[in-house]
Amino acid sequence: MRKSSLRRACAAVAAVASLSLAATACGGTTKNDVEESGGGATAPTGRADPDAPLKKGLTVGFLPKQVNNPYFTSADKGGRKALTELGSAYKEVGPNSATDTSGQVSYVNTLTQQQVDAMAVSAQDPGALCTALKQAMSNGIKVVTYDSDTKPECRNAFVSQAGAEDLGRTEVQLLAEQIGYQGEIAILSAAQTATNQNTWIGYMKDELKDPKYKNVKLVKVAYGNDDAQQSFQQTQGLLQQYPDLKGIIAPTTVGIKAAAQYLSGSRYKGQVKLTGLGTPNDMRRYIKNGTVDAFELWDPARLGELAARTAVALASGQITGKAGETFEAGAMGTFTLGEDGVISLGKPTVFDAGNIDRFDF
Repeated sequence: MRKSSLRRACAAVAAVASLSLAATACGGTTKNDVEESGGGATAPTGRADPDAPLKKGLTVGFLPKQVNNPYFTSADKGGRKALTELGSAYKEVGPNSATDTSGQVSYVNTLTQQQVDAMAVSAQDPGALCTALKQAMSNGIKVVTYDSDTKPECRNAFVSQAGAEDLGRTEVQLLAEQIGYQGEIAILSAAQTATNQNTWIGYMKDELKDPKYKNVKLVKVAYGNDDAQQSFQQTQGLLQQYPDLKGIIAPTTVGIKAAAQYLSGSRYKGQVKLTGLGTPNDMRRYIKNGTVDAFELWDPARLGELAARTAVALASGQITGKAGETFEAGAMGTFTLGEDGVISLGKPTVFDAGNIDRFDF
């Protein structure tokens, strides 16, 4: 291609990206915006070749919900390690706030303009990124979501931390055991729009319908927006509003750490039980000082690694995103795509005083 033609092509991509960002800045994304945003691939195309060689020299962009968030730092390190091993390049972009959806859209557009081969995205909102992600796919970029999904038609595959149902139900089970299946409980979530959080909370509420929880009452779902200070204040507010509160579930690594920090320095330490999703390094001191009995999580570095390996498998043609396709993820083993292109990392691990020192992340 002549240089003048290449410049015109790049300018066209930039213009589309700028229009997409401007539309996002002017208002929210509606259902019709998603359904009518033409030009993007909305389903896997082509035929998978599981024997195709893995391509080298690819560039995969990671777009977490929030940069400099310890959880995503760990996850993305796993992605970087995998890509280095596979002979491809890693790059990370992303907003400083876990609720800056328009910022995420702009970074999707940036990666599209830079013509990366694939991108791994943790979506802040299930629909707001769709127009930009479809534009990326129409430009031949493979899109993997990890940790938090977008709508299935807006990406090729989703790498799930663990089964959503397992996560939601086991957190209720953990807390119920700790409070003797009796008393008021609350949930301290991240953002109200977080896809993964809302899915898990849905399963928590369904689990609580079991007759064995007849004496357990969910009194409130609070939102700390994955911000340490806000989560700390929300914990304080819950205990002031509900003086008989017996337990809190925080399905967010930022939230559970902030809640544990508040509880450990208050008269509620050991009296109000806390569980949820946390990292061993964040929660070790609170396990050892008796603030928390047990919590759970997957290994975020393995999640990032699987997202990277999925992106390379897609870019290499080994998979297309269809249910039933399988691929080898190095030492992680063989993975099979489920309905809507969902790939599950595996069951969560429960951490307590007996095993927490065996983990370092």
